[in-house]
Amino acid sequence: MAELPVLVTGGAGFIGSNLVDALVARGYSVRVLDNLSTGKRSNLPDHAGVELMVGDVADAQTMRDAVRGCRAVVHLAAVASVQASVDDPVGTHQSNLVGTLNLCEAMREAGIRRVLFASSAAVYGNNGEGEPIGEDTPKAPLTPYAADKLASEHYLDFYRRQHGLEPVVFRFFNIYGPRQDPSSPYSGVISIFTERAQKGLPIAVFGDGEQTRDFVYVGDLVELLMQALESSVVPEGAVNVGLNQATSLNQLLDAVGEVLGELPEVTYQAARHGDIRHSRANNTRLQQRYRLPEPATGMREGLVKLLGL
Repeated sequence: MAELPVLVTGGAGFIGSNLVDALVARGYSVRVLDNLSTGKRSNLPDHAGVELMVGDVADAQTMRDAVRGCRAVVHLAAVASVQASVDDPVGTHQSNLVGTLNLCEAMREAGIRRVLFASSAAVYGNNGEGEPIGEDTPKAPLTPYAADKLASEHYLDFYRRQHGLEPVVFRFFNIYGPRQDPSSPYSGVISIFTERAQKGLPIAVFGDGEQTRDFVYVGDLVELLMQALESSVVPEGAVNVGLNQATSLNQLLDAVGEVLGELPEVTYQAARHGDIRHSRANNTRLQQRYRLPEPATGMREGLVKLLGL
């Protein structure tokens, strides 16, 4: 088993490529499946232990080929833009739900059990408004993206009960860090703000800027993924990945200004449809099951790493 690769779907993307680096550093061989729609070959290390398969998770045969001979799977591939799912629910559904179902079937056929799945805090919708959101908070997906993530969780649970899969479901809150492409419509708000601030370009905030998010640095997330991959036990139930810290977009802008020394003009526009007002993780379950980095990467430190300062 030690020589068998770990499959990382979406492994040429932002989170995936950071995970690939960590896997290689710990002596794993890695197979990456990515359609390169947002991922980049240049994100992957030039290493003999890394194999890139260019293909789409929405294609069942491609998924069968990708999982063959692997020891475990980290399923990150998705169209991660909420707005894209609103604009094209059928197209994004193919990647975000059909791709997950294809993976489950391929793993069942190949006899592979361990899979880490990137779900999202979007499954909660606006429930838990202003309060830390626990995993048992009622689900209220507001967009096709969120609905597909929640449906994927249910499929993974079915394959756990029926076919012995070992799914580790992580509900990511807001992940940021190096390789998050600010030019992409799928990108996070931190990479967009920092790129525009570095270039002295005006920054547009949708809403009043008082909406809050729970930001997690990608290096901290990767450490959690490695623990879940190597754990001998997989408890049931999804796990929030957040720090239980609410940061408003206005506070984020202040931090960017502090790190860079100044901010360009900031304008405020109408809030976007489907955007959640407040999102903050109750991470008790995360702390019970995994070892969080001590201390977790703070916003200022994370921005310095992101900006390469």
